[in-house]
Amino acid sequence: MSSINTNNGAMVALQTLKSINANLTDTQNAISTGKDVATAKDNASVWAISKVMESDVSGLDAVTESLATGQSAVAVASAGAELIVETIKEMQALAISAQSEGANFTQIDAEMTAKKEQLDSIVAGSQFNGVNLLNTDTDGNGATGLTVVGSINRIGGGAATATTIDVASADLEATVTNITLTGTADIADAATTYTELETMLTAAITGAANLGTSAKRLDDQSDFVSKLSDSLKSGIGALVDTDMEAASAKLQALQTQQQLGVQALSIANQAPQTILSLFR
Repeated sequence: MSSINTNNGAMVALQTLKSINANLTDTQNAISTGKDVATAKDNASVWAISKVMESDVSGLDAVTESLATGQSAVAVASAGAELIVETIKEMQALAISAQSEGANFTQIDAEMTAKKEQLDSIVAGSQFNGVNLLNTDTDGNGATGLTVVGSINRIGGGAATATTIDVASADLEATVTNITLTGTADIADAATTYTELETMLTAAITGAANLGTSAKRLDDQSDFVSKLSDSLKSGIGALVDTDMEAASAKLQALQTQQQLGVQALSIANQAPQTILSLFR
């Protein structure tokens, strides 16, 4: 039945055109923003997952900063400990030379004193951002090491928790700075001093080695966190980013459908005009 009051063909064509226009708008938004899921209404589940993952990425950025600070503090302490090892070896050479008859004990003792002062200065100055891993008290507040945030963990739907890496102090303040050497006033004193230096050297080597181990661990953890952050960003992208190739093809198809929809609506709107021919 044909009716001049109700144009069913036009209504169907109009609804189809509205649907095409809505899809076209969504596709254009996806192309302009680069995201298929930009808001919760686009896909509530995927949007929620992406926001949790984005939170983890932000947390890992903070972890990276913490690791960088820890790496710097350990690097400064390691450099100081290694320099202390070399200085003690030089002092041992002086102690050996002082065990010879006719040695200039006064000059050797003066050099030994100067190098001991150098050791004390190295220990005191090996600090970064107020943290000195060569001191007994590493931060001036009674700490005996450095705690570095190494990662964040999330299990299921639970809250993320931070994991830490503890770096113990080499405590060369106790084994180097606070040690009073006998000196090299004579051969006997030089022999005693050499033994004392050997004990100091062992402690310094152990401290430097432990700091080196901690430095390697922090470096490895930093690399891991960087890769983990990149993986999370890729995962977020896979969830919410627009596939530009597919979106381009879809845009072309929708633009064609839009043109056809306009034509179909135009034809449907002209249908009542044909009724007039029945009355001629």
